[in-house]
Amino acid sequence: MARIGIFGAGYVGLVTGACFADLGHDVVVRDVLPERIAELEAGRVPIYEPGLEELIAANRERLRFTLDVREALEGSEFLFVCVGTPPTPSGDADLSAVWTVVDELPSAKSPTVLVMKSTVPPRTGERVRAALDARGLRNVGYVSNPEFTAEGSAVADFMNPDRIVVGAFDAADGDAVARLHEAIPGEVVRTDVTSAEMVKMASNAFLSTRISFINEIANVCELVGADVSDVARGVGLDHRLGPHFLRAGLGFGGSCFPKDVSALKQLAGNEGYHFQLLAAVIEVNELQKRRAVQKLQKYLGSLRGTTVALLGLAFKADTDDMREAPSIVLASRLLAEGADVRGWDPVAEAGELVPHLKQCATPLDAVTGADAAVIVTEWPQLKREDWAALATAMRRPLLLDGRNFLDPEEARSAGFVYEGIGRGVGWNPAEAGLLGAADHAATPER
Repeated sequence: MARIGIFGAGYVGLVTGACFADLGHDVVVRDVLPERIAELEAGRVPIYEPGLEELIAANRERLRFTLDVREALEGSEFLFVCVGTPPTPSGDADLSAVWTVVDELPSAKSPTVLVMKSTVPPRTGERVRAALDARGLRNVGYVSNPEFTAEGSAVADFMNPDRIVVGAFDAADGDAVARLHEAIPGEVVRTDVTSAEMVKMASNAFLSTRISFINEIANVCELVGADVSDVARGVGLDHRLGPHFLRAGLGFGGSCFPKDVSALKQLAGNEGYHFQLLAAVIEVNELQKRRAVQKLQKYLGSLRGTTVALLGLAFKADTDDMREAPSIVLASRLLAEGADVRGWDPVAEAGELVPHLKQCATPLDAVTGADAAVIVTEWPQLKREDWAALATAMRRPLLLDGRNFLDPEEARSAGFVYEGIGRGVGWNPAEAGLLGAADHAATPER
């Protein structure tokens, strides 16, 4: 079994470290945040990821956490870089944390393989290899091994991947990383470093494109009276296309898709190529979030003085990650229109991201006395709610299903004026009258 050093105790680093420890390897996870390491040493996992806390607890004998870079480096045969690469104001990937790890590497006394798990732009590996060579660190190999785990199912994704991509400058280094994954099922894709880097960015860009495409189809469905759920099912049954990522909604968020799409578009632009398709993907995704506000205005008129409840805050279910969450844009726009905004989420907190949002303990607390509710995150807990009780508790029982999560007829039977995304039932003047939209629009000071 190998000794592995992990740099970064975030979503990727903790899942990578815990899974390798579970496979029998000796793992040291290093991070620069003292409070994060203190929590981990005390047995508390600072992020919400199903199954991760139990996996870490079960492998404490083989899994350690430290602030000391030397402890992570000492005797490690593999050094996994799992640090963040957030977007810069220009849209490029910020590689400062990656370069910090590279700069911290001492002269290697024994062969070590630096494995890039972080998402980096193509040709980053070439620059890292050149920097290592310039420092005489020829004993340090370099392999690109991008991660393809999704928050909410990261442990399962790591242990049962669709593929394991290994891009290396030296075949022996690639062989070593491939052997490290021998106990994990899944096809190993061997390639060069730059191609491995591009696989990750291209995958996320393509998935994002599918999301924006189905959201555009949903918007057209609303105009012509079609139901995007049926359309997506019919399209997804085509074996050439498949059903994945064809769910219309409020757009994509999280730490990967927005960042990687922007970075790939910017990378192409830096090379003199205008990636028009990705420019449209980004624009559609931004507009989709704002369309929800327009839908509320269609029923309620002016939103000034109204109360809107956001059910779900995290960018997706089974995570507490608020990065690029649609709820942030939606809450900010509603506040700008003069609405009071409440939110509920079982694990995520809006905190400093939306300081004027009032977070509630239960969905019922959030909707009581509200003029509208918006399903923002498809938390399974919402399926178990008594929706008739929620409708009764509201001042106006308007429900905007931003994830097409509920059955429209069941929601209407519970007493709601219901509208989903692209579900073929658009503006209904009779329902708007039930909400008192005309009266409210005439008296925005209410």
